Amino acid sequence: MAFATQVQTICDIYAAAPALHAEGAHVVSCDEMTGIQALERAAPTLPMWSGHPERREFEYIRHGTQALIASFDVATGVVLPPSIGPTRTEADFAAHIDRTIATDPNAAWVFVVDQLDTHKSETLVRLVATHCSMARNPDDLGVKYKAGILRSLHTRASFLADPTHRIRFVYTPTHCSWLNQIELWFSILVRKLLHRASFLSTHDLRNRILAFVDYFNRTMAHPFAWTYTGRPLAA
Repeated sequence: MAFATQVQTICDIYAAAPALHAEGAHVVSCDEMTGIQALERAAPTLPMWSGHPERREFEYIRHGTQALIASFDVATGVVLPPSIGPTRTEADFAAHIDRTIATDPNAAWVFVVDQLDTHKSETLVRLVATHCSMARNPDDLGVKYKAGILRSLHTRASFLADPTHRIRFVYTPTHCSWLNQIELWFSILVRKLLHRASFLSTHDLRNRILAFVDYFNRTMAHPFAWTYTGRPLAA
């Protein structure tokens, strides 16, 4: 029953996203894509020609990895400014959310995220409390592992998911990444850029992801046609 309720909540939010957008609110699907490798092909790719497919060098040089934190606007299909760096920490995720909110600081925001601990962190609770003017001093939120809102993952998640808050988070059920629309965009990123590319460095990887986001927003962005309603399919 709890699982079905969570799934239905996600689907209802997606369905309401256009109306909320018309009112000035944002429904955003957000997640991290970690361990993106900056792989440089050891030899140039040979282009296809008559009767021959494109041929890529199978050997490569490793230049390290980057972590991408991305946010997809459900109503418009636009990818909001991403965060790309060497780590994906509690602070990294909270900083990304902060930068996202800063694009429209007085609006209402609904973030669809998974059950990762960094999505229920003390830093995130304090960030939301600050933006919503809920805590006049740090002690108002309690003490992590001891008391109040900060006491546990459950209490922090309950606070972050409170539907009365101007900024809130909605959590997908465990093992249900397919419910998070940003995963659809990640698959586009892999197919269109990462799968066949050769990168000279992590800096090159970062710049080309940012360039792809800009290209996607200019030429490809559109809302996904979400047809699943949360109800079991008929036999």
